[in-house]
Amino acid sequence: MQDRPNIVYILADDMGYGDLSCLNGESKLHTEHMDRLAREGMIFTDAHAGSAVCTPTRYGILTGRYCWRTRLKSGVLYGYSPPLIAQDRLTVASLLKQHGYTTACIGKWHLGLEWSKAGEAPEEVDFTKPLLDGPTTHGFDTSFIISASLDMAPYVYIEDDRVRTLPNRITANDDRMQFWREGPTGADFEHIGVLPKLTEKAVAFIDAQARSVDGQPFFLYFPLPAPHTPILPTEEFQGKSETNAYGDFVLQVDWTVGQVMEALERNGLAENTLFIMTSDNGCSPRADVEELAEFGHHPSYHFRGYKADIFEGGHRIPFIARWPGKIPADSVSDEIICLTDLMATGAAIVGAQIPDNAGEDSYNLLPTLLDKPYEKPIREATVHHSINGSLSIRQGKWKLELCPDSGGWSYPRPGQVEGLPPIQLYDMETDVGERRNVYAEHPEVVEHLTALLTTYIKNGRSTPGAPQENDGPSFWKQLRWMDDA
Repeated sequence: MQDRPNIVYILADDMGYGDLSCLNGESKLHTEHMDRLAREGMIFTDAHAGSAVCTPTRYGILTGRYCWRTRLKSGVLYGYSPPLIAQDRLTVASLLKQHGYTTACIGKWHLGLEWSKAGEAPEEVDFTKPLLDGPTTHGFDTSFIISASLDMAPYVYIEDDRVRTLPNRITANDDRMQFWREGPTGADFEHIGVLPKLTEKAVAFIDAQARSVDGQPFFLYFPLPAPHTPILPTEEFQGKSETNAYGDFVLQVDWTVGQVMEALERNGLAENTLFIMTSDNGCSPRADVEELAEFGHHPSYHFRGYKADIFEGGHRIPFIARWPGKIPADSVSDEIICLTDLMATGAAIVGAQIPDNAGEDSYNLLPTLLDKPYEKPIREATVHHSINGSLSIRQGKWKLELCPDSGGWSYPRPGQVEGLPPIQLYDMETDVGERRNVYAEHPEVVEHLTALLTTYIKNGRSTPGAPQENDGPSFWKQLRWMDDA
């Protein structure tokens, strides 16, 4: 057996904490495969995405750096957007590749691509020519991806920097749950078939690695396009959840997890594989959360808000890790962790030192995972980020939100209600639902957390190390509450 584990990282898209039956005893969805993963590994009850929306979280996973340090201060990228990751920036994939790993990205990229162009407009792409910047530019030996979310054109499969089948038609769908924007669509591309196709490719990659004679460990980054819109469960899963189409799609995601687990077991690889299952942010309101509530199902569990929000429902996500014989089975951790922590954890696994200009917001989770003695907490503090660029900082039981509203799509939306306090402070031990704003009662906490966040911004990092530069405009100048910045 090789001395370093294989690493499989599955990232669901818009799946809520409360969707998993192993995390929510009242979930109406029986997620049998993710439940089994939890029984055989460790559940984290206080895990957070780097942002409440797609692109920024994915940037943080692969770079170990908060995305608000880049040019993307708010919102997300689209299918024709240019690359967000600088070509000279270390990624988890390039780090592991330097230490002998075979690396693959299969799934939803959503980090920008440099298309070969037939004209000046973003959508004027020459699909016959290879990509100039994609996953293989950032440390992946091989890739099979869609460019962005499944509702963002172009709708083509991209394999190792080339469009696999040229577009031959324009498609669109205006249905709220099955929505996708109008755009060119590959001859071999059917939206409902994307999750099965990506699952097939991920399983094939594992099978190929098992047959490889070089004995190298592998890193499989498998970011799913589901259960994000368009919500399109295949016929086998339609009606299976006895809730709505979103519930059915979550069960299909669970099936995908089961297929990967089975491939590892069939090939004798499960025992030496660190398997992580998580989500890029909370459930989207497009899942028709009101209808789900009528079935008694709450994707955000007892947390406030949904995808896009600064509230917990926007960024507190499921996180399960299994590594048989290393991670204690059926264990639970209440450590506050962030998806940016993969970089430092991967470095610890291979015994690498991360340079000062990489992984600026990444902490090593290995002591927690292996149940080794360590000084708690692992993270000094964690910064959250909503779709409109609002920031929040969490340290211990205190969460300071530097906005008067949700910062996203839940009530109160930005500008929806006048006269709200300019900031919010919640005691997460006694008020995990974020209902009682106590900022006026604890000015010392507000001052401390504001100063800490100011330091994190100005130093270009939240981990120990030499100060680094943030990209784009001076970010703290946009924040009115930092009077001395």
